[in-house]
Amino acid sequence: MIHRLTNGGEAVSELFLISERQMERISPFFPLAHGVPRVDDRRVLSGIVYVIRNGLQWKDAPKAYGPHKTLYNRFIRWSRLGVFDRIFVALTEKAGRSKRLMIDATHLKAHRTAASLLKKGLFPAISDAQKAA
Repeated sequence: MIHRLTNGGEAVSELFLISERQMERISPFFPLAHGVPRVDDRRVLSGIVYVIRNGLQWKDAPKAYGPHKTLYNRFIRWSRLGVFDRIFVALTEKAGRSKRLMIDATHLKAHRTAASLLKKGLFPAISDAQKAA
């Protein structure tokens, strides 16, 4: 859901924000806060989803979601605790779908020297085919 987030009363931009209803469904899976209360889970989780969905680096997260370090730390901590796994399993079971859940997060990045490997003849079958054409 897209909402207008504000930064101290001043509108920042239209960014992704998890709805109240969605938060009610998944909040039982969050770990309990120990000692110092956590910052707004809804805002942080929305920031995590925004970064992952848009393929951004954590440091490029919009300021409206809070410090990028908070987003990253919460993502890592909750991933290690299995929070996201439990949320996905519970949501698929509630929907009555199969017990198998697959998420494709394929991301390929070529090293900057990859383009020069072809020119250097390190892939002969491809290099020879290009020369013949």
